Amino acid sequence: MKISRRGTEMPASPIRRLVPYAETAKKEGVHVYHLNIGQPDIHTPDKMMDGYKNTDIKVLAYGHSGGLWEYREKLAEYYNSFDINVSKEEILVTSGGSEAIIFAMMSTMDDGDEIIIPEPFYTNYNGFARECGVKIVPVTSKIEDNFKLPAISKFEAKITDKTKAILVCNPNNPTGYVYSREELETIRDIAVKHNLWVLSDEVYREFVYDGTEHISVLNIAGMEDRAIILDSISKRYSACGARVGMLVTKNKDILDAALRLGQARLCPATLDQIAGMYALETPKSYMDEVYNEYRARRDVVFEELDKMPEVIAHKPNGAFYAVIKLPVEDANDFSIWLLESFRHNNETIMLAPADGFYASPELGKDEVRLAFVLNVEDMKKSMNILKEALTQYPNKK
Repeated sequence: MKISRRGTEMPASPIRRLVPYAETAKKEGVHVYHLNIGQPDIHTPDKMMDGYKNTDIKVLAYGHSGGLWEYREKLAEYYNSFDINVSKEEILVTSGGSEAIIFAMMSTMDDGDEIIIPEPFYTNYNGFARECGVKIVPVTSKIEDNFKLPAISKFEAKITDKTKAILVCNPNNPTGYVYSREELETIRDIAVKHNLWVLSDEVYREFVYDGTEHISVLNIAGMEDRAIILDSISKRYSACGARVGMLVTKNKDILDAALRLGQARLCPATLDQIAGMYALETPKSYMDEVYNEYRARRDVVFEELDKMPEVIAHKPNGAFYAVIKLPVEDANDFSIWLLESFRHNNETIMLAPADGFYASPELGKDEVRLAFVLNVEDMKKSMNILKEALTQYPNKK
């Protein structure tokens, strides 16, 4: 018997494809610094954990398919604090940001339709699109341009009668780039001209640095009827295991379609939503501490990268990632070599080869994504390991 084509074609995660090499190294007693995955090491806020501990529920019943109304009311207050003026009726709670993306794709596109995404992009968009029968059409942003938004002409050259939407991630995973108001207005102009939806993954809105301003798609005039925010509490509160996301839009047709999709899976997890409500009471001091920690990690990484000859890297203004270009022929082979063969004081690092963040073949072959998810001292050690490895790697350019 054969499994479905959908099951066969579902892509494996490129972020995790080197896990067997890392596991083998660990069995040999090697300490591996994981820079490959966006799993923060910062403690989840006490307020959020109190939400789990203080709940006195006698019957854990189904909740509303769109999320608990009291949670959505508090989420509306949260968004309004960012001048994203939405009501509780314009928010659907989802089972993680992943489900929000899937619901948005399924609500706006049919089998065979196309969505334009600037690449490199969050690699799981590939899987979500495949599940929804949607084709990703990439528009390439380049490290030499600091991954800024490509020109309008690049987008319009990719638009066909199958194109239904544009998806951006802002701040961007994997590049850390933050789109400006002018760039988002460019996306609006394209969307209005060609009657497209605009999906905006805004999971990292709290993490923008150096005076950069985060602009939401719902801060852009003229986007009201076509913009969909995709969001999650995972990175904001270092709570990746709490599967709570949000789909936010003013378009009532999308809200209705997404709600019906939500009814098919009954409801998002009640306990996680309760914890999410508590998380909204997290004091500003916690958020400031987390913000300063990520900025410090970024700064020490780029202080060390600046010392490495032939490495091309731009300090990102958002999120906790960066894509860097290495002086190697193949970043995938280099990443495997790090885990299989290279040891520095019996330690090594695990990277995410960046080719998995591109849809265009042959792009990203000499690039990797770094995730700043370890403490400052460990990030500095990791960069020293990278620096030493680049001096010894036999297949440099």
